[in-house]
Amino acid sequence: MNISIQNLSKVYNNNFQALHKVSLDIETGMFGLLGPNGAGKSTLMKILVTLLQPSGGKVLVNGVDLSKSRKEVRSILGYLPQDFRFFAKLKTYEFLDYAASLAGIKSRRERRNEIEKMLEKVGLFEVRNRYASKLSGGMKRRLGIAQAIIGEPKLVVVDEPTTGLDPEERIRFRNILADLSQKDVIIILSTHIVGDISSTCNQMALLNQGEIGFHGNPDEFINLSRGKVWKTEVGFDQMQEFNQKYPVISTIPVANGYEVELISPHNSDFKGVQIEPNLEHAYVYFMEYESSKIPQ
Repeated sequence: MNISIQNLSKVYNNNFQALHKVSLDIETGMFGLLGPNGAGKSTLMKILVTLLQPSGGKVLVNGVDLSKSRKEVRSILGYLPQDFRFFAKLKTYEFLDYAASLAGIKSRRERRNEIEKMLEKVGLFEVRNRYASKLSGGMKRRLGIAQAIIGEPKLVVVDEPTTGLDPEERIRFRNILADLSQKDVIIILSTHIVGDISSTCNQMALLNQGEIGFHGNPDEFINLSRGKVWKTEVGFDQMQEFNQKYPVISTIPVANGYEVELISPHNSDFKGVQIEPNLEHAYVYFMEYESSKIPQ
């Protein structure tokens, strides 16, 4: 499986340009699309799942032009939108039965077997007879991923899947996707939550203001901030000034103030010790110091 996105642009009727000449190559595995709210992630996802037409450029899925073969691409597609909805009057297993039918599973017996396996996989078997509208927030998101992956699609697109979930549900969700990504499948995970990318994705891109700021693997992205993440101690009376001057990642109270992790290209104004960066550090560094360098 591979996807080639070539010079993709999208301009809405109000002349707002959501995407500007976006080019990406996406291979089999888990691909993370990271970026702040309003970066254009959902617009890109909707184009990939054939819900929007681009204003320019094209998308090739296994060499097939998306705009000319929408039905063919839809036949291999699973999608979990950010605002996932379902029919309130359907029970959990009924909704999955409907999703399985849409996925092309015609045999009733085959659908039943597939639904039972899927309910077990996402931890909803015990509530299979509960109306979908009565599920908890985390359960609804699990039902959403179940309907997206039933029928074993080759391309799975999930848009902001863990927003609003507690840490336990978020980990469960990531594990489901990570297990699926071991097959010959492309999973595109669009999110503004850095942890969703760092724990699951072997490829990533950062989208900001409709343009690609970075494309590579998470380790390469982390390297952008190497030597620019610091730990220092700040007195109580200095903390407000520090917050205004530097991107502060964390603060821990100590005897005379705070132990602070911050991002800065240099430490000329404070005595700090360099620490090993992670993906969150790299994301903050990029947004604070590198995003303005993206050509407009």
